[in-house]
Amino acid sequence: MNESLTAFELLWQIDQRCRLLAADLPSQAARPDRWSGIGFRLGEHWYVAPMGEVSEVLHEPRFTQLPGVKPWVKGVANLRGRLLPIMDLCGFFGHELSPLRKQRRVLVVEHEDVFAGVMVDEVIGLQHFEQGSFEPLSISKRQGSKAEFVKGYFRREQNWRVFSLFALARSPVFMGVAL
Repeated sequence: MNESLTAFELLWQIDQRCRLLAADLPSQAARPDRWSGIGFRLGEHWYVAPMGEVSEVLHEPRFTQLPGVKPWVKGVANLRGRLLPIMDLCGFFGHELSPLRKQRRVLVVEHEDVFAGVMVDEVIGLQHFEQGSFEPLSISKRQGSKAEFVKGYFRREQNWRVFSLFALARSPVFMGVAL
């Protein structure tokens, strides 16, 4: 190496060599037949939220409780200077959260004017499914409190229900947090 090169010139040479060597590497073929989402558990049921609907996954943050709100509103947390309302998704649907606090996670949803954290029993991680294994639910088959948020499921060793956090954020019932 020539020691009279500036740091910028040296970095530029390294960049050029990397690009030359990478030109012959095969690119990963796009997989349009695959669907990916963030897997999570509520009670005994497995769900998956579309990748684009989850901004972030957090450990359960410290939060301040709020007076005059429904019991499933846990409070607000400070997330890098922004107030993040924390909602208990199990509580919203009338179920108990798992007592195992170490497994609980918060899925952050940011959609239109809504910025909220949704607490779940456990996050399983990134899940990939074959598009052909998706079973849509007709409106007549949807039932229960989660019906407007679950559009179908993917078949695997257990069924993974596709849960729309954006539909949850648009729900007047979910947004109606005051007592």
